[in-house]
Amino acid sequence: MAPEEYAPPKYARIVQAIRRKIDDGTYPPGSLLPSETQLVREFSVSRPTVVRALQVLQLRGVIDREHGKGSYVKAAPPIPEEGTRPGRAALDRIEADERGSVIDSGEHQAPAVVANLLGVPVKSAVAMRRVLFSDNDQPIDLLTIWTPVDVAQGTALGGFEPLNVGIRNHLQAAKGVRLTNVVERLAARHPTSNEAKHLGLSRSAAVLTVLASVFDSSARTVLVADLVMPGHLHELEDAYPL
Repeated sequence: MAPEEYAPPKYARIVQAIRRKIDDGTYPPGSLLPSETQLVREFSVSRPTVVRALQVLQLRGVIDREHGKGSYVKAAPPIPEEGTRPGRAALDRIEADERGSVIDSGEHQAPAVVANLLGVPVKSAVAMRRVLFSDNDQPIDLLTIWTPVDVAQGTALGGFEPLNVGIRNHLQAAKGVRLTNVVERLAARHPTSNEAKHLGLSRSAAVLTVLASVFDSSARTVLVADLVMPGHLHELEDAYPL
């Protein structure tokens, strides 16, 4: 496999470039970053790629984003107390902004592990939404959302149109469901034949997976997020005090 195939996705390179400019003082604390349009031109990428990079920087505590105003470098250098928390980040991803393509949606038989996490009988019907995210036509990860049918009813989770808001905000707006905490399971494995097909991988490739159980304010598991990421495109970062 050629070395360029192991290059990080374009949004990750933008994250790295902006972090370097913050570190060297090009973008000092409190300063306004270039607009999304300017960053699109600077890096010769699509707007969804820039949006994804800014969302990552926001999740890592590096910048603040204000709707209609722009993105600001945080007034003090960030001291991370947590990692990127991919399960939580998946709940806030905006499919329409990140070129998410809904490749499957509707009621499906719950796999045993999902049924156990949701607390429903194995093989019972649950709502499933599977979204493939790409960066300039390169698949970067595959996200599958599983929810009990009663939770999905009255929402857009069963449709094929990309969502214009994150799943967490959508559930609260559509159903009044407030998601309160997440338990993540991280693993590395080979992709299934279906995952390999959608992500453009060989069956011998490595993928990183995050299986996240998401609870509402009553401590009920109302959502399971299954995120599959090509190992050569992603790394998981964490930071914590000793």
